[in-house]
Amino acid sequence: MLDISKHPCFNDSARHKFARIHLPVAPKCNIQCNYCNRKYDCLNESRPGVTSTLLSPIQALEYLNKAMIKNPNIKVVGIAGPGDPFATPDETLETLRLVRQTYPEMLLCVATNGLNVAGYAEQLANLMVSHVTITINTVSPTIGSLIYSWVRNGNLIYRGKLGAKILIKNQLKAIKILCEKGITVKINSIIVPGINDTHIKDVARRAALGGATILNAIPLYPTEDTVFEPIPEPDEKTVKKIRKSAGRFIKQMHHCTRCRADAVGILGQDDQEILSILHEMNNPVLSISKKKPYVAVASMEGHLINQHLGEARELWIYGKIDASINLLEKRKLPGLGGGMQRWQQVAAAINDCSYLLVSGIGANPSKVIGDSGITVIETEGFINTSLEYLFGNQSGRLMPKIKPAKCGESCAGNGLGCC
Repeated sequence: MLDISKHPCFNDSARHKFARIHLPVAPKCNIQCNYCNRKYDCLNESRPGVTSTLLSPIQALEYLNKAMIKNPNIKVVGIAGPGDPFATPDETLETLRLVRQTYPEMLLCVATNGLNVAGYAEQLANLMVSHVTITINTVSPTIGSLIYSWVRNGNLIYRGKLGAKILIKNQLKAIKILCEKGITVKINSIIVPGINDTHIKDVARRAALGGATILNAIPLYPTEDTVFEPIPEPDEKTVKKIRKSAGRFIKQMHHCTRCRADAVGILGQDDQEILSILHEMNNPVLSISKKKPYVAVASMEGHLINQHLGEARELWIYGKIDASINLLEKRKLPGLGGGMQRWQQVAAAINDCSYLLVSGIGANPSKVIGDSGITVIETEGFINTSLEYLFGNQSGRLMPKIKPAKCGESCAGNGLGCC
């Protein structure tokens, strides 16, 4: 029997006693909020959606195993990003399965925007996921059209009031279905001054009707390069007033620390020793295959790894001649468009390469190229530095820090992905 009283986010008295760990296994998102910056690779920012590392489900379990050795007081495993867990449900569910199999008494939770979670309610219940947090910022499509840039439902992109209407409908449906499965539902609502600050009580009322038991009204965190960047964070007096108003309908959470997607430890006191383990897992051991003796690099000028694959018109091909690492050629790539066929052509064009080094890449090309036997590495810095690690008779040494993908400069986050 799971002891849900040990969840520090749902029980104020537990937050100083029990630790939680977030596993950053969800890289993609299916909506674009106007307060969210998708460039989530950061060591220093402390806000939701930020991580320094992305993990596969297997890596996540390995990381958890190491973390549990350092801190056996971890009682909760959560998946909270950096994207939405149900934009990539396979990775999310596989991670939860692995954790449940290995740690039968562990509390499991996920945080989602609610667009796509309802269809997985039964699987979550079967995995004994005890808590789901849904971020609902409005129940008004009109207000929603100001908060959300776009919503991707299935393969279609919706904008404006229609996109918001679809999202809200799915969110309210998710609350009801999850509660029917015995899962505790918490609502997060971001307070955006001048947008929804007088509306949070309506969210609270509708959420309570659906069965949610607690609401966390979170002050906007102004984030660089977002639509809402100029909007100031609401003051403490305003937040208290909103929570009091919403509290007429649903219990309020008052101890939120706006956790990162890779947070670990007691709330507000992240365990830096465990985080160092996470950072180390971002540096895999690499070496060149004799069957694929070359390395392809996406670069604007031939000195730095500084180009997103989606923006590259050519790749720089490097190989080792005698003891010297040399630029062998620059290979032209297929033109823009063409969908998956384009990435298949790119993979074929560099099939003699062990690695592709890029500053960013979308999920589709990463999968296609990876499936062809080429290891895709998202990194940055001087080309020569990375090549020395790969070529210089240094098998077993570590690459410079590998970072999660981000959109290229020409990508406005339009929801279409890299195609």
